[in-house]
Amino acid sequence: MSYYTKITTIFLVAVCVLQISCVSEKETESNKIDLAGEWNLRLDSLDTGAKENWQMAWEEETQKVQLPGTLDEAGIGEKDTLTPGLNNYVLSSLTRKRQYIGKAWYQKQIEIPKKWEGKSLSLNLERVLWKSTVFVNGEEVGSRESLIGNHQYELSNLKAGENTISILIDNSDFYPDINVIGDRYPVKVNQEMAHAYTNHTQIKWNGILGDIAITPVSQKIFKNVEVYPDTKTGTLNIEVATDSIISKPILVEVLDSEGASVVSESISDYSEEENKIQLQFSVEGALEEWDEFNPQLYTVQVGAEEEKITRTFGYRSLSHDGGELTLNDHRIFLRGNLECVIFPLTGRPPMQKQEWLDLYQKAKAYGLNHFRFHSWCPPEAAFAAADEIGMYLQVELPHWSLKVGEDEKTWQFLENEADKIIADYGHHPSFLFMSMGNELEGNFDLLNNLVSELKEKDTRHLYATTSFSFQQPVGTRPEPQDEFFVTQWTDKGWIRGQGVFNEYSPSFNNDYSANSDYIEVPLISHEIGQYSVYPDINEIDDYTGVLKPLNFMAVKEDLKKKDLLSLAPDFTKASGKLAAMLYKEEIERALKTPSFDGFQLLQLQDFPGQGTALVGLLNAFWESKGAISAEEFSKFNSPLVPLARFEKAIYKSGEQFKAELEVANFYKELKDQKLVASLTNTKGEVIAEEKLENVNLSIGNNITLGTLEAAVNVDTAEEWELKIKVTGSDFENSWPVWVYPEEVTQPESDVYVTASFTEADQLLKQGKKVLLNPALDDLNGVEGRFVPVFWSPVHFPDQPGTMGLLIDTEHKALENFPTQEYTQWQWWDLCKQSKSIILDDISVKPIVRVIDNFVTNHSMGNLFEVKVGEGKLLFSSIDIQKNLKERPAAQQLKNSLIKYMNSDEFAPQLQLSLEDLQKATKN
Repeated sequence: MSYYTKITTIFLVAVCVLQISCVSEKETESNKIDLAGEWNLRLDSLDTGAKENWQMAWEEETQKVQLPGTLDEAGIGEKDTLTPGLNNYVLSSLTRKRQYIGKAWYQKQIEIPKKWEGKSLSLNLERVLWKSTVFVNGEEVGSRESLIGNHQYELSNLKAGENTISILIDNSDFYPDINVIGDRYPVKVNQEMAHAYTNHTQIKWNGILGDIAITPVSQKIFKNVEVYPDTKTGTLNIEVATDSIISKPILVEVLDSEGASVVSESISDYSEEENKIQLQFSVEGALEEWDEFNPQLYTVQVGAEEEKITRTFGYRSLSHDGGELTLNDHRIFLRGNLECVIFPLTGRPPMQKQEWLDLYQKAKAYGLNHFRFHSWCPPEAAFAAADEIGMYLQVELPHWSLKVGEDEKTWQFLENEADKIIADYGHHPSFLFMSMGNELEGNFDLLNNLVSELKEKDTRHLYATTSFSFQQPVGTRPEPQDEFFVTQWTDKGWIRGQGVFNEYSPSFNNDYSANSDYIEVPLISHEIGQYSVYPDINEIDDYTGVLKPLNFMAVKEDLKKKDLLSLAPDFTKASGKLAAMLYKEEIERALKTPSFDGFQLLQLQDFPGQGTALVGLLNAFWESKGAISAEEFSKFNSPLVPLARFEKAIYKSGEQFKAELEVANFYKELKDQKLVASLTNTKGEVIAEEKLENVNLSIGNNITLGTLEAAVNVDTAEEWELKIKVTGSDFENSWPVWVYPEEVTQPESDVYVTASFTEADQLLKQGKKVLLNPALDDLNGVEGRFVPVFWSPVHFPDQPGTMGLLIDTEHKALENFPTQEYTQWQWWDLCKQSKSIILDDISVKPIVRVIDNFVTNHSMGNLFEVKVGEGKLLFSSIDIQKNLKERPAAQQLKNSLIKYMNSDEFAPQLQLSLEDLQKATKN
């Protein structure tokens, strides 16, 4: 029996009616009847024809529910019966505690004041998922469908006194082309991908989230006003909707946020056509421009005689002239993050402005200035908060389709949604960008035509046909109507690190110019990051809402069974540190690329769906995992970032370190600045310093500002720090650099180095010290990899599934190999030239532990020591034998190990037979 059949079998009910105390006359004094509060509810999953029987006397069978709200929040629906387990169902996403999919009826009795009798009234339902049908006193008014905007009804048959409002809400699937349909992804569990309708992030709730109210339909002359600022000419182009002929001057006044008049003018010279008045209003020099640094809001007030209409706006102009993204004629750079409706307590978006202000404030603390709403559009409160705090928004049509245009009904729905987004939210200054959806495939003629139509309707935004596409050649170059281009590669190659960092040795003088500088529209890198971080088991207790973290609980149970639970916090921190390091280089390469206009992270916070994709440096609650602080992250992710180009991560004694200094400045023009670049050793001693005086930092990429050079001359391995600071400011950035002695002389010792198990056996039987380093082909283990799991080991299972290193820095074996507890750049070659050995059957404590992915949770390692008979063995599954002249890290690690083995500190305690060792490690 299918899941939805189970639901319909359980809920053999018909209509949802509501009867509650009548709304009093006092509540209409503000010309509004607020319908928030208690409603009656009846579920109708079998669709039993309640439209004809809605008046039946069934009040005793109904439940009470609060609106705004969802049935999940009310605890209504089929109770979940899943238990924790490492399977695709549990690991697909967080689990709804209760779920109802189908039709639900809500009913309430209201009282209409006598003064409203005979008037047209408007019923507003804010944010419904996703079809509603309204009845008044048993008569059907109509139906609405929208995933992104209000459902609005005109009510004409309400009588003075008591009336009954019934609302039928259907949250079941009925458009085939909203979500991904295809075989791109290997996991087939719950593959609803559009975040406007999914159980991966936002849940498929039933209810109404925001405003529920009845108001009289306005009989005023002016129906609507829209403001189109032009900062170049210092004018406001104002469009007023009216169905009347205006013959008198129109007074236009602009008020500041305190309500004080800034500028006003009585205008007689205006045009009237197609029920619209077009007029221009000069504000040159009077208004402050809106942007992330100065989110100044104004209200325009348009009136004739006693009637006035208002609209809040920001004085800003957005352009893409010459392929550069400009706001108010100044280049901007998008430091973006995806928002995929990830709100794990409620499973649905917040509806209050303060909740969005809190979220944006956290994002700003990490240096972000941009949100991309992946395959959905947020509610009004999100726009209002972004206007107020200065956050740049990209919204999208609610689909992630591989068959665009194949279903005519779906396409008509999406066209209507596009118009509704523009009509409902187009006036917000924070609304900068609109894409027709995520990673779309199909009929791009339709998408280009839709973008062209939207450009004509509202010029205040920039539009794109899709946010990236795997369809060739669409995903490699902009479409004809694109005004900005979001992609992960061009036809010349990658423009994000996922396809780069594991394949090429660390280098810090690279950017993406070669693959991007010919693109002639603003270019934004698509969904950068996706570096998986080990689950934070301590997060489990935070899930006090409608969702259960069975996925986290399953991982915890498995770790406990394998006696690894105590290491879980270290796994989270170490894998998070690696992810943070990769994000840093990813962001800096974007900032170094003059042809770039921004990036969009996937993402700063966890994505709990699609196979538990824990790619965040923060958890799903926007809380830190301990990997990096907001202050640290904003050092390389802010409006102004000092940058350095240098060749590599490791330098040997006798080489010359050289760094080219530059600054990416998208803050404001700064003159006569002083930059200080320094290179210091582990003792804090200055190796080299360069002071740059009288530096003028223009908007954009300030390159070749100067050079810092130093001769590397060391006898011992060290980690140095390169730092650049703009003096008198908080703008600074830093990088580690590893320096090793040029020649490594093996000390006289009785340490034997071999790749042969047979030779090791003979030597150990003689009581010798053996460094066993078998050839990688002879080892049974997981392929060595530097970058962690991409996205999710559940969603993409066919990948090397490790998540970085956990290193015992206190162990004397690494005394001459400088390292932190987690993977850093000097481990790149060592990770690549290794096998990760599964140690489940031998109770060794690795010196270098490999963090396994959270699906298999093996105990894994690269380096450990044991006692074999009377001999002492140090085992390495990292190749530290071949081509050492070209592999300085391998040579230095080998030297450190041999020095340790030649000391009295080398005294392994765990006894292990060579036979058991071979079973665990030998291919």
